Amino acid sequence: MKIAPFETEHFFARYEFTTPHQLCNSDCETVSVAELLKMAEIPLEEFGRLTLGYTEAPGNPELRAALAASYPSVDPDDILILGTPVEGIYITARAALEPGDEVIVLTPAYDALINVFEHVVGPENVRRWAVVPEEGEWQLDLDHLASLITLRTRMLVVNFPHNPTGYLPAPEQFTQIVDLADRHSLILFSDEMYSGLIHSGTPSIPSAADLTKRVVVLSGLSKTYGLPGLRNGWLVVRDPALRQAVFNWKFYTSICPPAPSEFLALAAWKVRDELRKHSIAQIEANLRLAEDFFRRWPGLFTWRRPKAGSVALVGMDVPSVSAFAEEMAQEAGVLILPGGCLGADDRHFRMGFGRNGFGQALEQFEDYLRRSRG
Repeated sequence: MKIAPFETEHFFARYEFTTPHQLCNSDCETVSVAELLKMAEIPLEEFGRLTLGYTEAPGNPELRAALAASYPSVDPDDILILGTPVEGIYITARAALEPGDEVIVLTPAYDALINVFEHVVGPENVRRWAVVPEEGEWQLDLDHLASLITLRTRMLVVNFPHNPTGYLPAPEQFTQIVDLADRHSLILFSDEMYSGLIHSGTPSIPSAADLTKRVVVLSGLSKTYGLPGLRNGWLVVRDPALRQAVFNWKFYTSICPPAPSEFLALAAWKVRDELRKHSIAQIEANLRLAEDFFRRWPGLFTWRRPKAGSVALVGMDVPSVSAFAEEMAQEAGVLILPGGCLGADDRHFRMGFGRNGFGQALEQFEDYLRRSRG
């Protein structure tokens, strides 16, 4: 059974490691293993003594307990450590859904949040709940969400802070979304990979895991904490029967987490506040540069400042952002991600603010615009 092409990752496979100036990355600035262990006050030799045998299939008990403690309503048994975050999407879809079930997905979205569910239930059974572009900001239409629910709807898939718009609902709005899912007995799949990246002036929201038991939460260290190379992620599944079904599917994918990743994840969790604050400071500094840039190009771009997370979806007045991005990558070595990769239209691109090379990349972008547009 075929699955749709993973457009975002195909794009990055082609350009990410060959294009010097990148403006579209969703992760935040990373650290070395030595730097991370020093921050956590763990001797490098201790990492070197780690043995490389099999690990416990649900995950390291100490790591699961540490993660659970960060959720007021979650027990260690509710946590499953993954081999990679995207695994969590696949095994949840396989465990919770049958062909013909309906799924509602907040869009645009990371490809796996659409394509995996279409693969399991059929493309005709995935309904898209789109963010709404308004003047200067993005919004959600909860009446539209309610209208999409039918008797066959089994799951609602959301992603907050939202990739790619950077939208974050107000706390009361998020509660309404969760309550709507509960009233219709839906499983809420809440992608919280960008959790904690809350910008100044934006009210935070709780994890969906603390609002309902009919939930599967996906989280990890890649985005907020700048550690995508660990491939560390976890699921929070509070319903025991669903958790057992998800756990069974995990045996068909990764079986158990990699020992080095779990060791370093425990180290990272000890200093998570330091890592997160560094990421937020980098994002907010880069957002100031971006806002100055967009003020200089008012006719070319439509800028809606993100409320949270490390990315934004930017409108661009060109016939095809995909064609423009290909040309700029090849001619100037500057990379933006076409919105079409994420299910948006071809007049938008994703911009990422978490890397410390953002300022230099933005300068190269502007230089290319001046040269190419006369």
